[in-house]
Amino acid sequence: MSTELNTGPKEDLQARVDAIEAGYEFLLAYAAQGRSTDRNAGAGHNVREFLGNMEQALTGLGDVVRARAGQRGAALVADCGAFFDAVEDDARKARAVIRLVLAQQDISSQLVDNLNGNIHVRAMLMDLFVVDEALKSKDSTGS
Repeated sequence: MSTELNTGPKEDLQARVDAIEAGYEFLLAYAAQGRSTDRNAGAGHNVREFLGNMEQALTGLGDVVRARAGQRGAALVADCGAFFDAVEDDARKARAVIRLVLAQQDISSQLVDNLNGNIHVRAMLMDLFVVDEALKSKDSTGS
């Protein structure tokens, strides 16, 4: 995910969380619309954009989480390495299912509803909620 030159891990992680959360919220609304395709004009035309933003935000997410944790201290990275590995793995799996949906000629509401319920997408979302909450508190340097 491209970030501005003056951003660090904290800002990069926040931008990724925001993109993923915005995408998921859009997908929930899209799933409720009963569309058979995303090709019609209207709200459906944005589904590929939101999915693309989510896919981009998931790329390298584990490294960004580790870098953000590293701002809080090396001990945190060492102590939580197994969880950060799980975040990376869940992001990789969620990204793969998003790619599958993006590869379809038509993206229906039913397909998006199934994506929303996918265990890999849900695991990644829960990982992000935990990471975001755990790492948003200020450390001794205010990072």
